[in-house]
Amino acid sequence: MLEHGGRLNEAVERWGIPRSQWLDLSTGINPVGWPVPDIPAEVWQRLPEADDGLEAIVREWSGASSSVACVPVPGSQAAIMALPGLRKPCRVGIPVPGYREHGYSWRRSGHTVVPIGPEQTGAGASGCDDRWLDRLDVLVWINPNNPTGEIIPPSTLLRWHERLTKRGGWLVVDEAFMDATPAFSLCSRAGLPGLIVLRSLGKFFGLAGARAGAVLADFAVADSLRTVLGPWPLGGPARYVMAQALTDTDWQFQSRDGLQRSADRLREVLQAAGLTYTGGSPLFQTVRTDNPQFLADQLAAQAVLVRVFEQSGMLRFGLAGNESQWRRLEAALATSICA
Repeated sequence: MLEHGGRLNEAVERWGIPRSQWLDLSTGINPVGWPVPDIPAEVWQRLPEADDGLEAIVREWSGASSSVACVPVPGSQAAIMALPGLRKPCRVGIPVPGYREHGYSWRRSGHTVVPIGPEQTGAGASGCDDRWLDRLDVLVWINPNNPTGEIIPPSTLLRWHERLTKRGGWLVVDEAFMDATPAFSLCSRAGLPGLIVLRSLGKFFGLAGARAGAVLADFAVADSLRTVLGPWPLGGPARYVMAQALTDTDWQFQSRDGLQRSADRLREVLQAAGLTYTGGSPLFQTVRTDNPQFLADQLAAQAVLVRVFEQSGMLRFGLAGNESQWRRLEAALATSICA
């Protein structure tokens, strides 16, 4: 099993600091999440029903066409694990650095994983030379990327998609962090053959514990995915909360504004501490350092938990949720960097 952020119990045990004293900035989840209402008793007592209107709500919220296939899933992680089983072994491009569960899942299903770095897609790439795509059957892209925060414009992604589908390929776009920047989403183009878009409530809505998300795709892929997932993949309470959250457009608008202000503040705090800023999104900011584990341990000794990306020399910081937490982070950085 790969390691992820949010391993708070492990940190409590390692450092001997009570759970209540920790400031957990390791997950990139909105610290001021959508306020969950009381859930009616009936929702707990009945099996989920696929015709409850949730799929239509997902389409309207995401900007997808009413004719697009929508598959509610127990978090986008469920789709990440299931999609590799829908194709025979092939060559799959995965962004590096990036969310490692993608490569892990495709590799476990017998596919050949091809790391795709910035020399192909970023500042080092030359113009629109997309020939690197010709050695792939599937390209998985994380937009915005985690942990770099890089966003690939929709026009570029659609160009990649067109090239892949000429040979029966897929473009899988993981938009787990997209809700704060919806103008860059590909959901409006979902339904094109070979285009698969993953969305999640875990990050922007702060509902990671609900394990709720959706896949937007063409009907062939969606039908295969439903078969693999089986009946009732998403529980009734999660479906109920998902429907309520997605229709609360006032909260979404206010949250986008608040997250951007918090992200700007976090970037300023990190740079003021002398750290080298490398990228981010409205939900996290990332710095590069020669010894990320050392700095992470210095912060953990003060009960501040951050996410280490050892291979790429990065530390990712989530957002503080209130003024007291901001002051704690500033003090912990000052102590750690001067140590």
